[in-house]
Amino acid sequence: MELELEQTLVRGCACAAESALFPEETLEMIVPDACPDIRRILDTQAWVELGGHTAGEGRVELSGTVRAAVLYLPEGEEGPRRLEAAIPFHCGADTPRVTPACTLTVQPRVEQAETRVLNPRKVLLRTALALETQAWLPREKRWSSGVAGEGGETVEQLQEPCRTYGAVWVGEKPFSFEDEVALPGSHPVAELLRHRLSLRCSEAKVIGSKLLFKGEAELSLLCREEEGAVRECRFQLPFSQILETGEAGEECDCTVEVLPVSVSCSLDGEGRHVEVALELLAQAVLRQEQSFSLLTDLYSTAWALEADPKPCRLEHRVDASSRMQTLREVLECPVLPAEVVDARASVGRVEQSREGGRLTLTAPVEVTVLFRGEDGALDVAAGRWEVSCPVDAGEGVECRCRCRCPEAVGAAATASGVEVRFPVEFQCLLTRREERMGVAAARLDTESPRNGGPSIVLRMPQRGERLWDIAKCYGTTAGEIRQANHLEEGSLPDGQLLLIPRARA
Repeated sequence: MELELEQTLVRGCACAAESALFPEETLEMIVPDACPDIRRILDTQAWVELGGHTAGEGRVELSGTVRAAVLYLPEGEEGPRRLEAAIPFHCGADTPRVTPACTLTVQPRVEQAETRVLNPRKVLLRTALALETQAWLPREKRWSSGVAGEGGETVEQLQEPCRTYGAVWVGEKPFSFEDEVALPGSHPVAELLRHRLSLRCSEAKVIGSKLLFKGEAELSLLCREEEGAVRECRFQLPFSQILETGEAGEECDCTVEVLPVSVSCSLDGEGRHVEVALELLAQAVLRQEQSFSLLTDLYSTAWALEADPKPCRLEHRVDASSRMQTLREVLECPVLPAEVVDARASVGRVEQSREGGRLTLTAPVEVTVLFRGEDGALDVAAGRWEVSCPVDAGEGVECRCRCRCPEAVGAAATASGVEVRFPVEFQCLLTRREERMGVAAARLDTESPRNGGPSIVLRMPQRGERLWDIAKCYGTTAGEIRQANHLEEGSLPDGQLLLIPRARA
C-alpha cells in the first residue's frame, strides 16, 4: 500500500551555470581631418556598454559596444586632443545546463586598453574584455513533510525543521534619465576630452511586492579650456527605481548592480553646461532564508514498512558583509609631477586561496594618473598592485565575492612621484552547505505484520542514540517509552536502564 505523503513546495532560483568570456577587439582609426596630427598617445580609457544578453538551449550570447576615449598630444599645438572609438562585440559560450528559461546577470570589465600609433594620422586600438556571467533558472522543489490520508494510523513520523538560504528572485530593469550640469570655473570649456561614469546602488529593500533601490551615478568630466588648460569636474547624479518582484519576501537580502547601456555627454555652445543622457540596466538578485518541515524517517508499529530516501541539500548563510582595505602607494612617474589632473582605478577578477580556516581574497588593482610636470606638460603614469583581504571561513564554507573601488582615487604629487590612496571594498557572501536525508516515498505492507517480541525489554541507551531510534528498533513509540520511564519531553538520561514496552494495539 503506497502511503500518501504531504508535500511542501520550496521556490527559488538556482545558478545553473557560471562562465567567463574574454573577447579581444581591435580597431584601426584614422584621425579626422579637423584634428591635428598625433605626436604622442597619452592615455586610453575604455568601458563596456552592455547590449544583448540572452540564454538559449545550452548557450549564452552577449553583445554590446566597447567605447574608448584616446587622449593624445598633437603636433605643433598646445593642449591634448581626443579620439573616440566604438567597437561592437558579440560573443557566446556553450554551457550545457543553460536553457531559454534562464535569466542572465553579467559583470563586464575592461582588462586592457591600449593604443599604438601607426603613423601621425592612424592608430591601432586594442581592448581585452572580461564578461562574467551567471545563468539563473527558476526552481521548485517538493519535500515530503508528513503522512496524509489512509494508512497513517500505525505510522510514526519523524519531522525535522529545516532552513535553507538562497536566491528566490532574479530580474532586471532598463531605465534612463537626463540631466544638465553646470561646469564650474570662470573660463568656458572648449572640448570634453572624456567622461567616466561610476554607478553605485547605495540602498535596496523590498516593500510588499516591489524592490525599491536608489544610488548615484558619479560622473567625472575631463575638460579642455580655450587656452589649453585641462581640469576635471565631478558630479553626483542620484537615481531611484522600482522593480516588481512577485512573491519575494520583505526580509530578502538584495544585491543590485547597475550597468551602463548608453552614455552621452554633450557640451553646449557656450562651454558652460553639459547635457547628460544615461541609459542604464539594473540587475537584481534577492536571497532569502526559507523554513519548512522535512519528513526524515518513519516506521509502522504494526506492519512492515519500506521507505525510499531522498537527499535534501540545504544552504546556510554564514555571513554577508563588506570588508574595506585601503591601498596607499607611491606611483613612480617618468618626470617629476607638479599637479595631478585626474586619477582612476580599475579592479580585476578576485582570486581565492585557502589555508585551514582562513580564506585570502586577492584582487589586482590598476591605477592610472594624468598629471602635469614641472614644465607644465601633461603626462601619464600607471601602476598595478595586488590588494588582499583575509576572511575567516571554516572548512566547508564557500565565499562569493565582488570587489570594487567605492570612492574616487585620492592622488597628490610628491617629491618621489604621485601618492595614491583609496579604499577597495570586498563584498562577501559566506555560505555553508548541508545534506539531510528525507523520505521520497513509503509503502506499507498490511499483509506482513511486524515481527513480535517480548512484551517488556530493559535497554541501556548507547552514546548518541535518540529515543526515536530505540522506539523504531522495538516497534513502539517514543511516547510509550517516556510514559513507562516517567521521562520529560526531549530528555534521555545517560546511564539509566529504560523500560521499553510494546506499542498498545
